[in-house]
Amino acid sequence: MFNSTLFPRFGDKQNSPFFEEYLQRVLAERDRSGLTEMIGGIEALMLTVEPGNSVEYITELSLMTPYHYLVTLDSPKHLTHVLRIDMNSPDILLREVKDPDYHDIFRSLNDIYPIGSRRHHSRYLGEILLTTNRHEVVAQQQSREFRFFPIGQLAELDLPVNVSISKPSPYTQNVVGYMERPADGIRVYQHGECVVLSNIQAAYERGKEMQERIGIKDMIQPIDHLAARVYSQNRESAILEYLALSSYYYWGSYDIKEQNSSTNVTKNTKNMLESMSPAKVFTANNIPYCVNHLDKLPSPTETFVRNYGPRLHHIALTVKDGSYNGVENIDYVVNAISAQGKGFLLDTVGSREEGLKQIFSSASEFSSLIIEYVQRFGDFQGFFAKDNVAQLTFAAGLEEGVQEQH
Repeated sequence: MFNSTLFPRFGDKQNSPFFEEYLQRVLAERDRSGLTEMIGGIEALMLTVEPGNSVEYITELSLMTPYHYLVTLDSPKHLTHVLRIDMNSPDILLREVKDPDYHDIFRSLNDIYPIGSRRHHSRYLGEILLTTNRHEVVAQQQSREFRFFPIGQLAELDLPVNVSISKPSPYTQNVVGYMERPADGIRVYQHGECVVLSNIQAAYERGKEMQERIGIKDMIQPIDHLAARVYSQNRESAILEYLALSSYYYWGSYDIKEQNSSTNVTKNTKNMLESMSPAKVFTANNIPYCVNHLDKLPSPTETFVRNYGPRLHHIALTVKDGSYNGVENIDYVVNAISAQGKGFLLDTVGSREEGLKQIFSSASEFSSLIIEYVQRFGDFQGFFAKDNVAQLTFAAGLEEGVQEQH
């Protein structure tokens, strides 16, 4: 039987006694119930963009990531473009709303935030997890008071009906889905008519041709981690909720005092590489905005959440360790992509001596998501250096606007 409580702990963030008690209880009970064994890694990421935005976004993703356009699922309200690396890495289900006036629960979550409401449909929805027994997992989670969309609502929301999907989290506003497939089977999404669209294929080919031409095709590797931002008071609850819904464990938290925030990491218990099941990171302010007028500390994380809503902030991809013509691969990748007109928020931070280098792109105008690149040197296993995170958080805050939006 799994024991999800025995993994080593990293970081210096002090958690509350409540969190430490319930962390052990949640993981131990999940192991005993068989959920840890039944739930596997991340099968797919779901996100939605505005009508007409998927063409340019797929060109952008084809340039900046290892993803390939596979097929489009044409359903009544959405075009869902399936992007895939291979069966060892999660898919991306890129949903494009057909009607700009379409309104559902996900649009409502955007519309209550001042910047989120500027793009009604641009939103990361959540992850789909693999399970060996979808109906048993859902039944157990429902007995724990987790709520799921009934199949009629899934159809109304135009989501795959062979995936069980939770209702949005009160802490992250993301969903978690469960699906089954044979160990040697391919992923199939029961959703709409399966077509290959010529304009999407052409957009994909433009991105890949550019990626090949500038010489970065073999340097960019699969997703390393997914990073969400949440309110300070929801940090511990968001972590506990995700651990209860997944087969992940708590890797640890680092206090980034310089930016008044903490970075909190969860990883898969199954000893999967992050390329197969990315780590899930939660970033939160150390103190809530409502008392920060007393201390006047930097507050880029909570300002982001107040402006955009709790949501995924960035997707991090690994850059293959090595160098090209005396330049570290990550610097070569960034320089090459920058020359194509894509912006970055700062220079790469970190060094070989620190174990890794990192950088944030500018947020995509199509999805609002940032792409992070990470190059680890040698056998370095960590996710960041504290000084790196402080610089990245500061740079992101400058782009996103550190002043409250009204």
